[in-house]
Amino acid sequence: MSQAFNFVETTVKRMGAGQFELDWPPDRNPAPSAIYVRERSKQWRQAAGPDQITDEGVTIGGLEPSGQQVFKLVARDGSCVIVAERRIIMDGAVNFRDIGGYRTMDDRIVRWGRVYRSDGLSRLKDTDLQVLGQLGVRHVFDFRTRAEVWAAPNRLPKTPPVIYLNLPVTHGEFDFVEALKRIKHGDASWLTPDFMVKGYLSSLSSYGETWGRVIRHLAGEPDGATVFHCTGGKDRTGTCAAIILLALGVPEEKVIEDHQLSNIYITELLPKISDMIAAFGVNLDSILPYLTAPRECIVSLIKTLNAEYGSAPAYLKQKAGVDEKTLNWLKGNLLDPECP
Repeated sequence: MSQAFNFVETTVKRMGAGQFELDWPPDRNPAPSAIYVRERSKQWRQAAGPDQITDEGVTIGGLEPSGQQVFKLVARDGSCVIVAERRIIMDGAVNFRDIGGYRTMDDRIVRWGRVYRSDGLSRLKDTDLQVLGQLGVRHVFDFRTRAEVWAAPNRLPKTPPVIYLNLPVTHGEFDFVEALKRIKHGDASWLTPDFMVKGYLSSLSSYGETWGRVIRHLAGEPDGATVFHCTGGKDRTGTCAAIILLALGVPEEKVIEDHQLSNIYITELLPKISDMIAAFGVNLDSILPYLTAPRECIVSLIKTLNAEYGSAPAYLKQKAGVDEKTLNWLKGNLLDPECP
């Protein structure tokens, strides 16, 4: 196995405007011999050499302050691996992130910059629209219900045009708009862990064709990048992300880890939400399951996939109308056999 595989799980941290820290475990020796960055020009340029790189990482400055930074780590044996920022900083979305970078069980890597998952896009600022353009986003799948879309329509770039498709998925017995009405009337009694788990399992049994639409799109070599989202970017979006990653062969523990990142990114919104719902006589703790991504939900979803269908690919064949050829095309489009 090439030395570059030692650095697949390198973390990229934004330290400030244009400054990034790349960290890898100290036991992954020898350290990379060079690091390159690819910005708007799409051309690689060297950002750090042996003198700047330590056994545990490197700090790189002077880069573009917005958009997604992508790095190429070159190992001593000449092999290389791509790493990137997972979360894309937006003014109007807190849970916009890349699903790339995960290592599969057959030692391939999910490509960065192809597929993004997000919370709602209705609050995007003009600067965020510019970021979407920089990312090359050309396709958006929206899992919100008609009522959610009417209440908060997406903001998307006009040029180049983005192909938008609304595929409504209801989480549980009622949608987000109805849930919000109940909360505003002080009713949170329905919000139990069981309600959340049932919502995830219902998305498997009732919306196979929806997930199949997304899978077939990604398997068909779409031009540009694709974004799929709902309102919070954690439940319906989390279900879709889990099915895609599992179908690609990403280990279950990594799929759970990806799902749980929502809890980190959504945290910054909780104080504002707490103040808002306090006016309705509702305590934040009573609705926390609805605002976060409970671990038991994604664990239950994976267990159900395995118990009732055998695996995510088997589920897609049985419930989503996806055949083996499509699954192979999906892997061909979204997995990097080696560093470009």
